[in-house]
Amino acid sequence: MKWLLIAVIALIILLFIIMATKLKIYFHFYHGNDNDHLRIQFKAWFGMIRYKIEVPLIKVDDNSPTIIVKEKEAAGTQENAPKKETKQYSAENLIDSLHDTKAMINHIVSLHKIIRKFLKRVTIRNLEWHTFAGIGDAAHTGMLTGALWAIKGGILGLISHYMKLKTPLSITVTPHFQFSVSQTALSCMIHFRVGHAMLAGIKLIKYWKGGLPDFRTKPLSALSDDGTKSV
Repeated sequence: MKWLLIAVIALIILLFIIMATKLKIYFHFYHGNDNDHLRIQFKAWFGMIRYKIEVPLIKVDDNSPTIIVKEKEAAGTQENAPKKETKQYSAENLIDSLHDTKAMINHIVSLHKIIRKFLKRVTIRNLEWHTFAGIGDAAHTGMLTGALWAIKGGILGLISHYMKLKTPLSITVTPHFQFSVSQTALSCMIHFRVGHAMLAGIKLIKYWKGGLPDFRTKPLSALSDDGTKSV
């Protein structure tokens, strides 16, 4: 009975520690003409737990209307060798993903309220978004610059409405009138308590209605048989 009580107390303490853990997500995206790169890094417990995903865009396939990307995953310390995988994504994959998202939304009651309440617990820091744009014509470049400012303002307005912005923003749009250029770099740090994410997940399960939706996307293990190449 004594050992059972100790085990229960230990489990309660462990659960409390997990729920109180702050998960930090470092997001960086770069686009420069035909060069794209996405890096997402997860950290917890002062960096003792780390997981990194890097997704550089390789090219658009000349033989089919698909995008080829190379994904690298690394967990733990930097000494661990990253796992590399090359994949192809077509317009059909995107349509299937949108269909699955709609099916998921239709099976969860009050999904918007659940997500909105969770996002209120999410904090964003060090948000930087710099863009260099030009199309070789001064008048058209000026119009493009104004449109980019409007798009950034709308997106940042939504972010500040649904989430917490704790540090000043660093947002720029630099026009280039003499030549064509398209570059943008977006980086930020997002953090929230694991307990808040767990609570949101429990609510999603609680308000689930009906049976399983009709998903079109196959499991990850079957992607290699559906237009996905792995090396």
